[in-house]
Amino acid sequence: MASSKNILIVASHPDDEVLGVGGTAARHADEGDRVHVLIMAEGSTSRDDQRDSKAHGQAIDALKQAARAAADCLGTEPPRFAGLPDNRMDQLDLLDIVKHVEAVVNDVDPRIVYTHHGGDLNLDHRLTHQAVLTACRPLPGTKVEAVYCFETLSSSEWATPEIGQPFIPCHFVDIGKQLEKKREALGCYKQEMRAFPHSRSIENVEHLARFRGGCVGLDAAEAFSVARQLRF
Repeated sequence: MASSKNILIVASHPDDEVLGVGGTAARHADEGDRVHVLIMAEGSTSRDDQRDSKAHGQAIDALKQAARAAADCLGTEPPRFAGLPDNRMDQLDLLDIVKHVEAVVNDVDPRIVYTHHGGDLNLDHRLTHQAVLTACRPLPGTKVEAVYCFETLSSSEWATPEIGQPFIPCHFVDIGKQLEKKREALGCYKQEMRAFPHSRSIENVEHLARFRGGCVGLDAAEAFSVARQLRF
């Protein structure tokens, strides 16, 4: 992994950026890259029938604080928040979602972009994936060298083939030295994590990292599918 690059992670909800790519983000930061994070949805209002963002103000603020604390653990830049409605991104025009991503892409000028797998069970994940591919389309003169898609526990593995292609990784990043930072960052999201054996537990996150590492002869790894990869 080359140093001195701008990296962009586009995640749907607070905690997705750590679940899917936290170790890789920490490794980029350790190697001198600037890692930027865009979180698309507020992550709270889908949990009751009213879905009133004002009524969830405290919860939304708490998630933002957790995201900032997680960024400190990983060594990434402070996250940016698009503030889109949680698990209701399908009620927005795709173009409006794309424009949020495009604005950050234009500002950050990333060389590598990480985002969700397009076949996840969660609808916001799928729309975020589509928006990122649209915002990072390979126009002449593009500087984006790669778009990698991460898996998110409690979404990627819960989907069915009827929803989209299963997650099949072909790109692995060694996070053996960063796994503890990922665990620490997940600890910032106490309100989002669940007790083992829930899929979204810290124990299962480590189990997955150990399994993905074992797939390629490493102690721990994060795995990605490749949406696009260029060599200049």
